[in-house]
Amino acid sequence: MTQNRETRGFQAEVSRLLNLMIHSLYSNREIFLRELVSNASDACDKLRFEALDDAALLERDPEPWIRIAADADLGTLTIADNGIGMSREEVIDNLGTIARSGTEKFLAGLTGESKKDAQLIGQFGVGFYSAFIVAERVEVFSRRAGAASNEGVHWESDGQGEFIVEDVEREPRGTSVVLHLREDAREFLDTFKVREVVRQYSDHVAFPILMAKPAEAGDDGEKRDSEWETINSATALWQRPRNEVSDEEYQGFYKHIAHDFQDPLTWSHNKVEGALEYTSLLYVPARAPFDLHHREGNRGLKLYVQRVFIMDDAEQFLPLYLRFIKGVVDAPNLPLNVSRELLQDYGPVKKIRAALTKRVLQMLKKLSQDEQRYAGFWAQFGQVLKEGIGEDGDNREAIAALLRFSSSAGEEGATVGLDSYLERAAEGQERIYYLLADNLSAARNSPHLEVFRKKGIEVLLLTERVDEWMVGFLNEYQGKSLVNAARGELEMDGEDTPAKIGDSPLTGRLAEVLGEQVETVRPTARLVESPACLVLGKDELGPQMRMMLEAAGQSVPESKPVLEVNLSHPLIERLARVEADGEFAEMAELLLDQALLAEGQLPRDPAATARRLNRLLQEHASGGA
Repeated sequence: MTQNRETRGFQAEVSRLLNLMIHSLYSNREIFLRELVSNASDACDKLRFEALDDAALLERDPEPWIRIAADADLGTLTIADNGIGMSREEVIDNLGTIARSGTEKFLAGLTGESKKDAQLIGQFGVGFYSAFIVAERVEVFSRRAGAASNEGVHWESDGQGEFIVEDVEREPRGTSVVLHLREDAREFLDTFKVREVVRQYSDHVAFPILMAKPAEAGDDGEKRDSEWETINSATALWQRPRNEVSDEEYQGFYKHIAHDFQDPLTWSHNKVEGALEYTSLLYVPARAPFDLHHREGNRGLKLYVQRVFIMDDAEQFLPLYLRFIKGVVDAPNLPLNVSRELLQDYGPVKKIRAALTKRVLQMLKKLSQDEQRYAGFWAQFGQVLKEGIGEDGDNREAIAALLRFSSSAGEEGATVGLDSYLERAAEGQERIYYLLADNLSAARNSPHLEVFRKKGIEVLLLTERVDEWMVGFLNEYQGKSLVNAARGELEMDGEDTPAKIGDSPLTGRLAEVLGEQVETVRPTARLVESPACLVLGKDELGPQMRMMLEAAGQSVPESKPVLEVNLSHPLIERLARVEADGEFAEMAELLLDQALLAEGQLPRDPAATARRLNRLLQEHASGGA
């Protein structure tokens, strides 16, 4: 008997994802089975966890299972489990919406190009919706453990924008997903094909996956009940000895827990015994998830206690800057009823966290020995790893060794680590020089690099928004201090004191004309080809940090730059000879404006700058005539 039937529309994001996914993932469509089996496995895990406090949830069926049955006559493939199940509200929430931060931005990046979109969708994780890759219609029957049999729910959709949901009578707990296969997907009615896919993608699932043998007719012509056989190894992979697990099995398990399409870059499987006992299996993904930069998003490891699943996103076992790491930690000595609040301050968890953090950094150090593979990792996760410089003082040196930067001495697109920088540093160089800029082009063309090029000293070019914040915590590396090439009076290695140049009446006159626009005007030794540049005061915020604070809605203290002038430059020499106050003021303003432009900043009044340039060009043209 059915009741309370209603038709609802999918969330707009779901409709778009379904449409793109069906076309983009067609060539890799067998992953639907992996995704649905993973969901069933999660449901069984969650039931076992909730049953720790309420054994009645197990009802009369205490052993978890996942069942797959093909019906060639009806053209259906059913994936069923006796896990936690869903209520009507949970069915509507889980199967009709995508409640994930950053979803709209992710979808905006989809292009309609199948190959590219397939990779992006793989980052997103498709879960239940992958069913529509092979099914023209999908039905879901579910009852939550502990609910009455008349509280079952039936969900149905063809993936075209709407779904039907209604209450039904359902005796067994758990969920059954019935796929009405498309004509071109009938190969998944072949039990041998299904077994092959399960063994390839889901052999490591810790619950038995049962396949129905085709029912045979008895002597009376009636079909007998189907028999079930287990088609996976059904063991906790992380508890097996490392030498008994193949690379293919490790890769398959990663795809199961991460809902990723690609193999991981590397992994580490480790068992610790003694006073602090735990097993960990940690993976470094090849691609960043779509919500990597949402610090409040879901993250963390899957936590098991004595092989019993406890929680999905146990973020307490790794610091936030390592939120891209996927994996499992099984800590048998933790209490089975452990909560997130207890994990936060529990002594053994803090020790495991410290050990796992060091293990991840060791994994990355080993990965960095392969420059090509590490370059791929850095492109995906480098910005996030930089957060660790400020957040993890205990491991700051180890994290710093993993950082990569563009360089004034490197080719376009190439990066250099701090160790490599020091290896090729000039003899006697005691500092690591860096320059902050909005982009790589602005950095490479900055006047601040001129004296360093002249002296053959390499400068690291830092162009990401997090960089200024990061170097605020990274004062030195391997005993060498880090120095901003555009801050304060320039000290070059090999010189005992800051570069000094005899004062000039010109600087005082410029300071008087420019007034409140600059802190002061002084001669410089850092310029070779340019007439002037702007320099940050020793304690002033740089433009990157100012933008970050302003974007966060925080007040930013007012600051004024120092204008340094190259007294030997022809333009400055000509300026020194200008006697008329009006002409001098015009040229002084233009000098400041061009210094601002060289820093990637706009003049205070761009229109006025354009008028000054026009007048100067007209005068030059008239003089030339």
